[in-house]
Amino acid sequence: MNWLLIALLAVPALAAALLWALPAGTGERVAAIVGSVISGLVLIGSAVLWWDLLRPRGGSVTLGLVATNDIPRTLPGAIHASAQTDVSWIPALDVRFHLGIDTISMPLIVLTALLVFLCCLYSLRVTPRAGRMRSLIALLLVIETGVIGTFSALDLVLFFLFFEVVLIPMWLVIDLWGDHHDPVGRRRAATTFVLMTVLGSALMLVGFLLLHRLQGTFDLEYLSSHPWRSSGGTGLKAAVLIALGLAVKMPLWPLHTWLPDAHAKAPTVGSVLLAGVLLKLGSYGMIRILLPVLPGDSATIAPYLGGLSTIAIIAGSLACLAQTDVKRLIAYSSVGHMGFIGLGIATMSPAGLSGALFANLAHGVITGLLFFLAGAIKDRHDTSDLREIGRALYARLPRLSGLLTFACLASLGLPGLAGFWGEMLVLLGAYHPGDRLPRTTFLVFMAIAGIGTVLTAAYFLRLIRNLCQGDPAEYPATAFAVDVSRIELVAWSPLILLTVFLGVWPWFLLSYWTFV
Repeated sequence: MNWLLIALLAVPALAAALLWALPAGTGERVAAIVGSVISGLVLIGSAVLWWDLLRPRGGSVTLGLVATNDIPRTLPGAIHASAQTDVSWIPALDVRFHLGIDTISMPLIVLTALLVFLCCLYSLRVTPRAGRMRSLIALLLVIETGVIGTFSALDLVLFFLFFEVVLIPMWLVIDLWGDHHDPVGRRRAATTFVLMTVLGSALMLVGFLLLHRLQGTFDLEYLSSHPWRSSGGTGLKAAVLIALGLAVKMPLWPLHTWLPDAHAKAPTVGSVLLAGVLLKLGSYGMIRILLPVLPGDSATIAPYLGGLSTIAIIAGSLACLAQTDVKRLIAYSSVGHMGFIGLGIATMSPAGLSGALFANLAHGVITGLLFFLAGAIKDRHDTSDLREIGRALYARLPRLSGLLTFACLASLGLPGLAGFWGEMLVLLGAYHPGDRLPRTTFLVFMAIAGIGTVLTAAYFLRLIRNLCQGDPAEYPATAFAVDVSRIELVAWSPLILLTVFLGVWPWFLLSYWTFV
């Protein structure tokens, strides 16, 4: 099935080129239809690839354990990828075009394909004020190519290149189609986004070069099978640089400053992909590269990573309590949720890593839905400012406000919905961290993160009260022709169903990440 993985990269890229080549007079709806068809084919192809990966005849892959001579602990082990393509690309630099998928990367590829497809469907109804739908859909397809390539790359240089492919398209999406009320602010947000992430990418690349100096190769399959067993020196420098570069993308405190403005100023589809997919590139890189390749040095920096993640949980929650803008509130909530994922990675334990992987996917589904709903509210009121929207949304838009309440309850971790299991497993992992990690320190992290779950419930319930409840007579508003349109319902339904499905049957995902 290696041809299918290549097709998942080639088809959206070629479709983007085709859209740009269409005549200037091509209708915007035609572009959205083309994007929906192409992204739908990519979604079907990714589902087939996942099914093929898990077939008993040889696709089932588990996370292994790797134990170094001096630091025995449970970590993601050697990569046993399926659907591989491995050919020499730049022999002089020892760079290979090496692609493959396993049960860590495959769910994220499917999530990417799903969210891009839903964004294209959503664009059938919502036409950006700036127009140029052909270019917007083309950029979404380029982003899809870059993200799927990052999740399937098994060469560090190839990983870096796909990682970078995503940046410029998202910068343009924010800058050209962002908040039309604040062109200066959206340009500043887009510029901050691209500068911060390029800085993080540069640090990560230097870490990759140091890793090549140690091991003599960029091949991830080899590096995960032959982890660097020493700790300190060049290995520690590489681990710190890689961790910093990936932490910018997650983002972890205090490297999160680009995120709130980028989310607040981006168009709805940009916010959905930014939160649902792009933030996952950082956490995926830590699990895919940092832990299995540099286990000893990862253990050295794990308490610091855990500490910054815990601060992110509390800082993000407190910032949410102070927000008066729906999109900025959801953006800051992402800082807290990604903090939980960072803490799970830092525990280097089976429960913590499983929780981080599950929370990665749950956050993409739930926060993607939240940004769709926030965009719908902004479309109807021409603002996302809570003070201008007013209360009593239940009376004015009952279906939309009901879905918003559902998504908020899922995001705050209500049992039975997808947001619960990842954070619970992360806290369990902090209670039983990996071997030779300071357990007392992680117990403190666990207690503080537990306070963060309470704050999360507080700011989401406050949002529901301030936005949805109240006397309609006190908050008059223009009557809306449509509460929730058919296109919106079709675009949001998969995320609603997945939120319930993963909450009721978490084992559907957790069973793939078996530690042996």
